[in-house]
Amino acid sequence: MDMKKVFDRARRDKVEFVAVKFGDLLGKWHQITVPAHELKPDLFHRGRGIGFDGSSVAGFTQVKAGDMIVIPIPETGILDPFAQLPTLTFIGDIIDVATGEKFVRNPRSVAEKAERFLAKTGYASESYWGPEFEFYLFDSVRYDNQAQNCYFNIESSTAHWNTGRDEGPNLGYKIPYKGGYHAAPPHDRFLDFRSALCRTLERCGIPVKYHHHEVGGAGQMEIEVMFDTLTRMADRTMMVKYIVRNAAFKAGLTATFMPKPLYKEPGNGMHVHQYLARGGSSLFHKKGGLVNMSDLARHYLGGLLHHAPALLAFTNPSTNSYRRLVPGYEAPVKASYSVGNRTAAVRIPGYLTDPKNFRYEFRPPDATCNPYLAFAAMLMAGIDGVKRRLDPGQPLNKDLFSLSKADLDRIPTLPTSLGEALEALRRDHKFLLEGGVFPQDLIDVWLDLKSKDVSELGLRPHPYEFQMYYDC
Repeated sequence: MDMKKVFDRARRDKVEFVAVKFGDLLGKWHQITVPAHELKPDLFHRGRGIGFDGSSVAGFTQVKAGDMIVIPIPETGILDPFAQLPTLTFIGDIIDVATGEKFVRNPRSVAEKAERFLAKTGYASESYWGPEFEFYLFDSVRYDNQAQNCYFNIESSTAHWNTGRDEGPNLGYKIPYKGGYHAAPPHDRFLDFRSALCRTLERCGIPVKYHHHEVGGAGQMEIEVMFDTLTRMADRTMMVKYIVRNAAFKAGLTATFMPKPLYKEPGNGMHVHQYLARGGSSLFHKKGGLVNMSDLARHYLGGLLHHAPALLAFTNPSTNSYRRLVPGYEAPVKASYSVGNRTAAVRIPGYLTDPKNFRYEFRPPDATCNPYLAFAAMLMAGIDGVKRRLDPGQPLNKDLFSLSKADLDRIPTLPTSLGEALEALRRDHKFLLEGGVFPQDLIDVWLDLKSKDVSELGLRPHPYEFQMYYDC
């Protein structure tokens, strides 16, 4: 919405409150709300906005320089579908009070700078992005971590482990282990939920491509939305997660995008389709090229694969991420690419017929990422590949898990832990600094914050260790 539409919408819908959301460095949303009488033109100006304490936001500032301002961005405005009182909600820009300029560690500003840097290179005028949103819907989740007690307990009415439960009555139609892909009702009990959810997304300006039940029988879902440019798609990613969680909560369910919430069940990825474009048309297609790739596409792909270990520090920034990236599932473990092969790190969809949206799917990412940083990092890796004319080699169109050990050893391995990914980022991040897109201090703070995750998990005994070692 432009400014006129903002005020027209506020009058038409009798808005009572205005909420402004912004993400911290880790990708968590924060929100501040003011009464509707504060909705004035100067609310959108740098000299006004809404003040907050940046020292209380992960990765922002220290207490001695905590004052910051958040300014609503007019074009991001929507009517919040979950607020009981009419509330107009915006995504906000962060202003550093000390400089009066955009805060350099604001993740959204990094995404904007990445887009400007791409245009400046002349390789393309824009990039397009399309993440796949996978999540589980559970009936309940309980967990606790104390010095003497550590557990989690998940319940799902559709899971195979409940075939014998007394549900007064149990009507059957549980989904077998790893048997949920494109399940139909009555096995798929969430069809109407997803349809209503997608209707809400579209009413919030997020056009949906499709939705379906995913492989995980304990309520795994997938929704895909239509492509958009980098910063706008990062905005949409944050909004999709917000709407999914709240819709589930309202329905008496709990939604999680956690990469691996269940042992042996499929994990939740957030595969990211992407391509460089000019005038909305992909620059990645060249008929007759290697798997119909243009030279630009080939070198961009070379950059993605070359920098993949470091990228995972942003695209898979949780310790849980690497419980999903294991052999034997569709999640990738090697830095390879192919046409249609879902075990590769980069897949060129085999069903593509329109050269205008010829693209790649980078399959490692998951939704623990901060989308602004993850998308920007992938773009910067691709740009570096184009700049250096990196060659991705030949496609690997075989199932990785059918290869011999000798063949597998010739393919670079992706990090197997968050610690490994962070070490890769320490060694390889100059490509992110180009054009001032990623400030060095952002990378330093990111490494510090995520290293604490590794340390905290490493200090705690795991419940399975009691089974393995208690009687040592």
